[in-house]
Amino acid sequence: MATLLPPPSKKQKKESLQPRDIGLVPEGLPNISIKFQALDTGDNVGNSLRVPAGITEKQLEELLNQLNGSADDPVPYTFTCNVPGKKATDPELPVDIVDNLWSSLLKPGHKTSEDSITLVFTPKAVFKVRPVTRSSSAIAGHGSTILCSAFAPNTSSRMVTGAGDNTARIWDCDTQTPMAVLSGHTNWVLCVAWSPDGKLIATGSMDNTVRLWEGSRGKPQGDALRGHMKWITSLAWEPLHLVAPGSQPRLASASKDGTIKIWDTARRVCLYTMSGHTNSVSCVRWGGQGLLYTGSHDKTVRVWDMNAGGKCINIMKNHAHWVNHLSLSSDYAMRIGPFDHTGSQPASPAEAQAKALASYEKVVKRNGAAEELMVTASDDFTMFLWNPAKSTKPIARMTGHQKLVNHVAFSPDGRYIVSASFDNSIKLWDGRDGKFLATFRGHVASVYQVAWSSDCRLLVSCSKDTTLKVWDVRTRKLSVDLPGHKDEVYTVDWSVDGKRVCSGGKDKMVRLWTQ
Repeated sequence: MATLLPPPSKKQKKESLQPRDIGLVPEGLPNISIKFQALDTGDNVGNSLRVPAGITEKQLEELLNQLNGSADDPVPYTFTCNVPGKKATDPELPVDIVDNLWSSLLKPGHKTSEDSITLVFTPKAVFKVRPVTRSSSAIAGHGSTILCSAFAPNTSSRMVTGAGDNTARIWDCDTQTPMAVLSGHTNWVLCVAWSPDGKLIATGSMDNTVRLWEGSRGKPQGDALRGHMKWITSLAWEPLHLVAPGSQPRLASASKDGTIKIWDTARRVCLYTMSGHTNSVSCVRWGGQGLLYTGSHDKTVRVWDMNAGGKCINIMKNHAHWVNHLSLSSDYAMRIGPFDHTGSQPASPAEAQAKALASYEKVVKRNGAAEELMVTASDDFTMFLWNPAKSTKPIARMTGHQKLVNHVAFSPDGRYIVSASFDNSIKLWDGRDGKFLATFRGHVASVYQVAWSSDCRLLVSCSKDTTLKVWDVRTRKLSVDLPGHKDEVYTVDWSVDGKRVCSGGKDKMVRLWTQ
């Protein structure tokens, strides 16, 4: 008669599990050949190495730091490997190394143990932004709905908002008080933009004019810049590394009248008007290679060459409805110019330009060549990823939203794209190939805007449901829920040093959020 054995205890079950059952690396894996390659320069570090196939991401990091001679002060890295596309004609796709080489490359069949594997590495942000968790202040002042907001590029102490009361305001975030009221517009202020050196603020209004103000005290810089026939929808400053020595950066303004104007901000004159769009221009961005990008309600995206007097060199016609917003992979580098999370001031204009160029190249350099990618969002529920300097054909069509896409933003390092939609969701995409990665659900009404933390680990969203929410990119989960506003929240921004988030909306209150 067979002996009846008692069922195994939890401990026995756990001990009897094979490594592969609990997601670990199987025993007896072969060694594989790897080499390290820098993403920005394309240079190899050291020679080929034989390593176990089960080597983890952390061990790869330690190995690379040893090769670089930085073992005493290790730098955190991310690793990717380019693998062939599904068809022979498809371009190679980057695969992130998560956990270890076996589970990321060998198990899915991307590579075999016979292959020589090139691991492309990029340094992670050296500092870490903590999630904001509370509203440190609600500041009254505006007499109407707050429509736009932006932190200064060099400090979290100053922030500007524009509102439906025809004014913009500069706020001292340390004392939580208004520093200056920027009055002069005769209609709603729809957009605000800091110059990349932090010295000037531009405001665009429904009164069809653009105004310039001193960044520190809000003193008006002359009278309004007039010329547009309808209201101003978007503003973009010339990137600092492109500014001629001894000059002030130029300013581009887009309007509902279908034109884009380029302003000499020192002489306060319109240098030229670019026309071609047949409907309202919804968004303008000034790229780091001397190209200007515009999205319009005429369903097209245009590329203008600023080195050739604003000549239109490219028209992209893939969207089936209004283009609402666009973002460049270099947006963040252009916004911060010569500054970093410490806010230290450059000693001279030449140093400022050199630092601005270095931060731009750090983001766009791929294997020694500069590649500035663009993403566009539309009322047709889709987005497109482009390499506009190279081709009129998109890299990827990004689908999944169920309603119009209102806002898109590349992460500061260009690795990710985030999109906000009226379908109450936020979606995360790969910034290199447009591949869908995750959906963040939690808002119960339209999401209006999103802002990244400067270390790319977190993002904050604002919504019609009166809340802000902080999301963790690594875990793809909600990190913090931030209720506090009494009505719809239209605008949100995260300071460059990561210390503060600002928001504003229909309840007329400016809210500052801190750790």
